[in-house]
Amino acid sequence: MNDVVFTRTSGWIPSVVREDGELKLMLGAGADANHEPRTFTFSISEAHLAVIRGDLARHLLLWSAVLPLCDAAGTRGRLDENAAVALLDPVLLAAPADVDALFRRIRWDRSRLIAHGADIGLLERGQVCAAMRTATETPDGKRAQEYRADRRRAERGAVLGPLDAAILRYTGQYLHGATVPRRTPDAVDPALLPRVMRVIATAEQASAGMRIGRDPRRGKRATDRRDWDRITTAVEAAVRRAHPELADDAVRTVSVLMCSEVADRSRNTPMEDDEEAAGHRADLGGSARKTALSFTDDKGVEKKWLRDGPRTATAEFWEFVADRSAGDNEVFTIEDEEMGEGIQLHFYADSIARVTTLREGVGGADPEYRVEYSLVDGIGGYRNLVSAFVRGGCAALEQYGPWMPDVAEFERARRRRNAR
Repeated sequence: MNDVVFTRTSGWIPSVVREDGELKLMLGAGADANHEPRTFTFSISEAHLAVIRGDLARHLLLWSAVLPLCDAAGTRGRLDENAAVALLDPVLLAAPADVDALFRRIRWDRSRLIAHGADIGLLERGQVCAAMRTATETPDGKRAQEYRADRRRAERGAVLGPLDAAILRYTGQYLHGATVPRRTPDAVDPALLPRVMRVIATAEQASAGMRIGRDPRRGKRATDRRDWDRITTAVEAAVRRAHPELADDAVRTVSVLMCSEVADRSRNTPMEDDEEAAGHRADLGGSARKTALSFTDDKGVEKKWLRDGPRTATAEFWEFVADRSAGDNEVFTIEDEEMGEGIQLHFYADSIARVTTLREGVGGADPEYRVEYSLVDGIGGYRNLVSAFVRGGCAALEQYGPWMPDVAEFERARRRRNAR
């Protein structure tokens, strides 16, 4: 059983315990194979305890120096106690110049010291003891996160001005560029907020009226990548034109914010409204020639649609696609059995086939079909083709050609497109 001899108020700073009559430093670091925190101990002397008790800076420096040894132990290895003990005198008892020299030779956890208030400029210059004059017992984890974010930017040559940083804080992407952007005006220095809002206003004006449609091929909430790219291009061009001083990171985060907000509105729109917003006419009423359709996927699952149902055929079909589409299920068919025609969508190849029955099978003979192929330009092209077929059948698809009856000719056209 361990008796606690000395501990600080912050729960993660190493404590001193007495174990079987022996003084030991105890610290938690890393996790085991079950993701539970690991605890390490190693022996110290009364002289070391006196420094740990009375000198916060040296205590934190020792912690920073030992943490890489804990990392090296991994999820189940043993702490190299000899290496840990060898750090005690040089970190706790040596002169400041010797401590600085030691930290130029060993691995140490810089972010831990920064979280506890170390002066970053002095740390960068190798003056670790002087840097720790501003150390605090209570950590500021966000300060260390910002330091790591700045280091990552510096490594790729990105330099932020005050307005750039304020824009990244506004979108919540200063620390992590992969997070979903949001509007957080309270995170911005009030003196800079008006300038940030002018940049945001430029982006809003550039993207006004633009939309991002859904892409049911990738699920119910997936959005059209091409629409996203169009808004990105428009916003970034407008922002760079109006605010040429901004860094690429700032311009990019504003465009991602605009795209994310437009995409969220699209995801929350019913499928029928999404169709109409995309510019496709409704297929109900007098304009709809189809009265019954059958939808199938590559797994043999079928769904029927009738005109007197509550939803449009296009909305029903794209919902069927969103529910069923997967990496091994990328061929979908719409068939009008009464008219003897249908279309087959090949999502894996950005292509489509229209199938027309020329002669019904009689007396056990196979029916005769005309099959023609065409290339499709993204989800927008598929939407146009599906809507046209629902309204007017295969004849209404003529304008979306060319239609190629020869499979070899079609494959050559597909290879030429893919080579561009």
